[in-house]
Amino acid sequence: MGRSRNNRRGPAGAQAVTETVDGGLAQLVPDPDRPRARTLLIDGAPQSHVDPDDPAYLSFEYQRRLGHVIDLAAPPGRPVRVVHLGGGALTLARYVAATRPRSTQQVVERDAALVQLVRRELPLDPNARIRVRSTDAREGLAKVPDGWADLIIADVFSGARTPAHLTSTEFLDEVRRALKPSGVYAANIADGTPLAHLRGQIATVAARFPELALVADPAVLRGRRFGNAVLVASGLALPLAELTRRAASDPHPARVEHGKQLADFTGGAAPVTDAAAVASPAPPPSVFQ
Repeated sequence: MGRSRNNRRGPAGAQAVTETVDGGLAQLVPDPDRPRARTLLIDGAPQSHVDPDDPAYLSFEYQRRLGHVIDLAAPPGRPVRVVHLGGGALTLARYVAATRPRSTQQVVERDAALVQLVRRELPLDPNARIRVRSTDAREGLAKVPDGWADLIIADVFSGARTPAHLTSTEFLDEVRRALKPSGVYAANIADGTPLAHLRGQIATVAARFPELALVADPAVLRGRRFGNAVLVASGLALPLAELTRRAASDPHPARVEHGKQLADFTGGAAPVTDAAAVASPAPPPSVFQ
């Protein structure tokens, strides 16, 4: 594994770090507005943004929406147990550690070389209770004890696509097993018109959880652009009013769909099983231009 520096510069002449990892070419690009902040790209696709000086700052719109879910998963400041499927630059794990001190977290990130790069260039707070496992997300989830997690966050992409085996009812069975009865599941789902993948994922999660909500930019929901939607599910009622308020007032405003509106949006899509599962669609090149 080689390491090189290129001519992309940030504050005070800071340069991007470029390194080959298991998933492709990783770049940690300086943020010109934040001295130590970096954006992680894999093969040119933005994955995460981290500011070590302010880990409670979330830049990407989908991460901000997942941040709202984290904020509402328990009373403010209360420690929680979280499983992160997909690590990236460990942005959301850092966010939980900053906003909910003494939380216990497990991060499952298959790309061991990426984990090494991130830990070297963007070290974790040594006091944070974050354990990182370098293994497949579903295999790592299977090792989580029954009913251990307050929150499970799925944000797994390989080549900008979510692997097929993380889209099925059988995968959701593992999620439900590892969650407390009151626990919350949140998934970052990327799709574009005709939104068949997103509708299928809603139907799949609805087959295993009674309470659902979808948070997304209205333009994505109308199929006008490829983008991210955050699907939230639980065995108990979700904090819909507060989630809706936060999503609407965010710098990247979003709509929350639930109940009949969400069922209508799903449009009779069938749940996905392991036998029929396929990876999420690849984003068009224009998304990253």
